[in-house]
Amino acid sequence: MGYLNSVLQSSSQVHAEDGPVCGGGLSQNGKFSYGYASSPGKRSSMEDFYETRIDGVDGELVGLFGVFDGMFHTYSVSDKCMNMCELSSYNLIFTSIVLLGHGGARAAEYVKQNLFSNLIRHPKFISDTKSAIADAYSHTDSELLKSENSQNRDAGSTASTAILVGDRLLVANVGDSRAVICRGGNAIAVSRDHKPDQTDERQRIEDAGGFVMWAGTWRVGGVLAVSRAFGDRLLKQYVVADPEIQEEKIDSSLEFLILASDGLWDVVSNEEAVAMIKPIQDPEQAAKRLMQEACQRGSADNITCVVVRFMANQGGTSRSVST
Repeated sequence: MGYLNSVLQSSSQVHAEDGPVCGGGLSQNGKFSYGYASSPGKRSSMEDFYETRIDGVDGELVGLFGVFDGMFHTYSVSDKCMNMCELSSYNLIFTSIVLLGHGGARAAEYVKQNLFSNLIRHPKFISDTKSAIADAYSHTDSELLKSENSQNRDAGSTASTAILVGDRLLVANVGDSRAVICRGGNAIAVSRDHKPDQTDERQRIEDAGGFVMWAGTWRVGGVLAVSRAFGDRLLKQYVVADPEIQEEKIDSSLEFLILASDGLWDVVSNEEAVAMIKPIQDPEQAAKRLMQEACQRGSADNITCVVVRFMANQGGTSRSVST
């Protein structure tokens, strides 16, 4: 596979332990601009990571954007009890089950550092981008699981990613980070949050031998509040890293894209987010505005936002295809 350059442009993330960070850029062909803003918010540690990258593959300029929200879990039972049949015989098996910490940051950072590199090396990245994305997610998850050798820690990460290739925007998601576009002035979710209580997700988990129970919120095995994620070794049979992929045509009706961790979406609706930044042409300022609003509304989580604004209006009718 031929490259224009190794990396034409990429964010060099400052891990925002001490305060908010932000930045942005413009594609070399002038077709899109982007901005990001990230803050630990009320948390003492930072498990969110982001990636903004412009690269060249086989002579084609591509944009790769992602938000990765890490999760770290400490279990109060041994690995020997970590199959669902054994777990179901326990009462109140887990207390203080899910702890956020640097294990989650490690997983999110791993996905940030490897997912897009794995993707652009895929031999079908240009010719069959959807299958390349699915393969890259699977390969990255497998390699992350191999790197997680601890017996008493289990780290995981969500991922919400957007790939720009020609006049195509492909959004892929696992977990509860979210992607929303503004098309024709309307807010449209182009990903769905993967929650264990969704009918199809719950059925998939139960068909695999798992269960979903209420523990403050609906959780896989009483542990994890998302039904898809990278990592999560001890629940991997049930918590898959298979992305749902949606394709959108980049045309004159597509105005901008928001990728954000649940620190934003917990307190700001899709419609509010789009209306809030629609007048803001600078995507860095738009991302900062979203982050600041989430802080002001009392978000209890890390907050990371990426905004991509489409600048070159191209003809054609809009379309979307989900897989």
